[in-house]
Amino acid sequence: MLIPDSSLRADGRSADQLRPLRFQNGIAPHATGSTLIEWGNTRVICGVTIEETVPRWMKEQKVEGGWITAEYSMLPYSTLTRKPRDIAKGKLDGRSSEIQRLIGRSLRAALDLKKLGARTICVDCDVLQADGGTRTAAITGAFVALSLAIQKLIAEKKLIQSPILHAVAAASVGIVNGVPLLDLCYTEDVAASVDMNLVMTDRGQFIELQGSGEEATFSEAELAALLALGKAGIRALLVAQQQALNPI
Repeated sequence: MLIPDSSLRADGRSADQLRPLRFQNGIAPHATGSTLIEWGNTRVICGVTIEETVPRWMKEQKVEGGWITAEYSMLPYSTLTRKPRDIAKGKLDGRSSEIQRLIGRSLRAALDLKKLGARTICVDCDVLQADGGTRTAAITGAFVALSLAIQKLIAEKKLIQSPILHAVAAASVGIVNGVPLLDLCYTEDVAASVDMNLVMTDRGQFIELQGSGEEATFSEAELAALLALGKAGIRALLVAQQQALNPI
């Protein structure tokens, strides 16, 4: 059972409450579509650019349609202690590589790639400030930036119709001090005995589930509670995305 006592959380939220969310569209004017997603104290710039070509492997295998690829990075000043750039280490760290593959998979599930035509959508997600949930913020913001880019391609008559099949959003959940919580901030994330990330479509279908116990186990009932929290949170995120794309 969820305990609604706000004293459980450092920021006073209830167990099933998202942090404040805001989108600032057009943050990167040279991108085809962009937004700054501010989710609590986490801030991620999501920018989309278009290349009028496809990867070599698609040409060689004669695969129809287009492709979506993503890059993710945390800027050096995004964390409490400076995070060296990957280029300084000479390679992409494992976490960044995993997250950018997740972003790419999530957005490819949202589109009919054949309708995209022979072009590549490049999605760049740069974390300005990290306070938990950077991957879920990147996915949620990237879909808004992608939608803005598709709108521009249609307006420029480069696309006849939208290739978007589904809206996509992501949320984190976890168990902290025995209580299932939605949308973990950093202090909750590091204290969680179980943490999970959900990526879903606006039709209620799962794209990806990432969950594990941190030196702990969890029951089927706890898993069900986490899924219920995550699904409710994603429904709210999908509404926020549509409001950002269709402001009154």
